[in-house]
Amino acid sequence: MDSQPKLKLVEKGPCSLDNYNNDYFFQHGRIKVKTTAEQQEAKRIEREKKLKIYQGATKTAFEKRKNREYDHEALEVTGNILAANPDFYTLWNFRREILTHIKSNWEEENVFKTFDGELYFLEQCLKVNPKSYGSWQHRCWTMENHTKPDWTRELKLCNKFLEYDERNFHCWDYRRFVVQMSSVPLKEEFAFTTEKISTNFSNFSSWHYRSKLLQILHPDKSSSVGVAENVMLDEFELVQNAFFTDPNDQSAWFYHRWLLGKSDGQLSLQCIQASRDLQRVLISFDQQVKIGFDGLVVDLSINGSPVNVEWLSAKDNYSYIWFASVPSDLMNDSNSAIEITVKSEKVHQVQRLNLAAEQKSALWQKELTSMNIFTRDLGAATTETLNQELAACQQLHELEQDNKWTLLTIVWLMQALNPLVHHEDVLNYIAMLTEVDPMRKQFYVDMRSKYVMELTIQKCHPSVLEIDFSNKQLTSTHHLELLVSMVTINLSNNQLTSIPSCTLLQSVTDLNIDNNLLSSCDFIANLPALEHLSLKNNEISSVDDLLALKSCSRLRSLDLQGNPLARNARSRAEIGLLLSGVEIQL
Repeated sequence: MDSQPKLKLVEKGPCSLDNYNNDYFFQHGRIKVKTTAEQQEAKRIEREKKLKIYQGATKTAFEKRKNREYDHEALEVTGNILAANPDFYTLWNFRREILTHIKSNWEEENVFKTFDGELYFLEQCLKVNPKSYGSWQHRCWTMENHTKPDWTRELKLCNKFLEYDERNFHCWDYRRFVVQMSSVPLKEEFAFTTEKISTNFSNFSSWHYRSKLLQILHPDKSSSVGVAENVMLDEFELVQNAFFTDPNDQSAWFYHRWLLGKSDGQLSLQCIQASRDLQRVLISFDQQVKIGFDGLVVDLSINGSPVNVEWLSAKDNYSYIWFASVPSDLMNDSNSAIEITVKSEKVHQVQRLNLAAEQKSALWQKELTSMNIFTRDLGAATTETLNQELAACQQLHELEQDNKWTLLTIVWLMQALNPLVHHEDVLNYIAMLTEVDPMRKQFYVDMRSKYVMELTIQKCHPSVLEIDFSNKQLTSTHHLELLVSMVTINLSNNQLTSIPSCTLLQSVTDLNIDNNLLSSCDFIANLPALEHLSLKNNEISSVDDLLALKSCSRLRSLDLQGNPLARNARSRAEIGLLLSGVEIQL
């Protein structure tokens, strides 16, 4: 026994001093044998030899391609390289050039044998690397160009690879290609997904394939996901069996989320604002759009006469908000009847706004409280279905109280049903999520912020032009596109570090962001109506952090009390130079 080498577990790797002079050691649960310097040198020489052969073969292949030598030797050379490295895409392209030449110039029998040989070669490559993009793509090409493709054999090949790894999405993609080319009955494929799911509920690829097949086999344009209602009920039962069996697996939960659907609301104007002071007309939509693209046209007319304008956005890209400068003679002191016409393939909307002689500005906006803009992204199924699914998830929650997927789905369902009625429960469930899934705490607190802002917006009367988000524990801001018309906005006493898309607040004159965690004002830019900005007790430490405020041409007062830069005696003078004419409080 004493003569046998000692086996010792290595905690700090094979080079640990504890293992010095030992011949064996454990690493990753396996016995490893130490190599001598002589053995290491031999391995290095062997690697260099293989590399030299590989580089030589690659050079030969490139030379043959350059010289257009489409022969058996070219197939052999590229085959040797691809067998070692199947992700060498240039060589797959060369191989296709060779096979194309063979197909055009050789006799049919030889072409058949060559393409069959190519399929065999690909099968060997896939056995080495079943998830090689290049190999699967080349197999598609080979089958498309084969003189006598055997699609039945290919389907069996897919079955074999999916037995080896049922979540190999490369193989699932190839299977869809084979089914399409061979006209396999889709009902058989649907049964195949059922079989795979029954074997393993965690097979996400099967769930995904199933969702595509359902829309073809049982179409219903009136349904939120394009599937007949009676079939959907069977699917809900199947997916409930899945997440009751293994509530921690995410595959079934994602499929359940898809079944609940998402309402694709028709594009609609959200707001129109005309301003004599700014000499412009502003419009906002309930979706991000790009005027002039995707067939979207917006026409403006004043007092019945078309006005040729250029629509601009703050982002110069897809945006909720667009505005156009209007010649001063068209928006003088007389009444101005403004008409906006929105046209696209699916939409034709005309909205009018009257700017009276005594008004400096006029506003039309859709009533926020009547919209389903917050719930349509959460679930478009019928109320009865949503209630049934909520009851099922609540039952599962009683059994699995620490399951994050159950809690998250309950939150979504409650928001989709009636966010105002369920608001206390939703907040409680979100608090539970931060406890059971602390790794994603920031996601949940941002979700809470979004929900709280939605509740506040929904409770706001359409005639009121001020809104209060103070003391809401907000960590992020959402739906600022719905606040275009707001003149006074209070975001004080929260936990905000930034306000992305702040440029959407085109009407705000008074903005309060006191007692937050802001270290910069970079996001407060291009707000043409902003006059009073309060940033007390934040973390702004440099005058450079205020540079963006120069773009707010109407800014009159700025309160920076309680910020680190307030302790610098030179700050007032430097800010005065940066923002001349603005009253500064430090």
